[in-house]
Order: sequence, then structure tokens, then C-alpha cells
Amino acid sequence: MKVLYPGSFDPLTLGHLDLIHRASVLYEEVIIAVLENSTKSPTFSVSRRIEQIKESTKELSKIKILSYKGLTVECAKSLDVDFILRGLRAMSDFEYELQIAHTNRSIDKSIETIFLATEARHSFLSSSVVKEVAMFGGNIDHMVPAIVAKDLYKIYKQGDI
Repeated sequence: MKVLYPGSFDPLTLGHLDLIHRASVLYEEVIIAVLENSTKSPTFSVSRRIEQIKESTKELSKIKILSYKGLTVECAKSLDVDFILRGLRAMSDFEYELQIAHTNRSIDKSIETIFLATEARHSFLSSSVVKEVAMFGGNIDHMVPAIVAKDLYKIYKQGDI
């Protein structure tokens, strides 16, 4: 069985990485789909986010990384995946993710959404929190993989990479 783990991953956090590792135990193939969202101004380009994910998951053999535009459920259908994986940090995530899961199911009933709760030690992490801490000079080494920390420190201390 294949699972699609979609997201902007801007930046990839240790919470994301935790879900990727756990999904790789549960599924034959984990497809990490990096969203190209033209309505947002990302910190990192799609290609850089893919590089960061590749570097951070290089020890995992069941991983495929790609980018996509448009609806996640359409991406899932085009890749013939069985499930869409979504992470939950708190009850507030559940309400939003449930709405998205119902929307996806209304578009294509053949694709199910699976929720995994993040480990408690990562439950406070979000990409926006990580960027804010980095922007104000805080330590983010315990929040993101080393390659991401290096890139963020470079951006917020020396300008864009």
C-alpha cells in the first residue's frame, strides 16, 4: 500500500520527519508531496524543500519525493495511492484536517485520509513557529533537521540562500 504525505514543508520540522519515519514502517511506499502554492510566499523554493527532505530522509528506502500543484486528492488519484496521511498536533488540527478529509472524500470516495498523532515532544512545532524563532535569533536545532536549521540560520543572519 502507498500513502501520500502532502504539505508545504516550509520548512520541514522534526514533527514532519517523525511522521515520515513512522509512515515508512506502516506503508510499502511513502510519497512526500511538496505543494507548490502560488498564493503564498515560501521561505524556500520547492526544489530546496525537496533537497532538504531528501537529505533528511536519506536512510529511508521507501520514500519518494515530488512536487505538485492543485488539489491534493487529485495528486493522490494520479499517483494511485491508497491513503493520504495527515498529522495531528492538537484538537485544533483535528477540526481543520477533518474538514479537508471530508472535502477530499466528497471529490473521490476511493481515497481515505489517515491521521497520525505527532509524538508529544513535537506537538508544539509548526513551520511558522520555527521561522519566527529563527527570525528572532533563537535556537531551532531541536525543532528541525540540521540541513534546515543551517538554511534558516543563513537566511535570517545573512540574507536569502
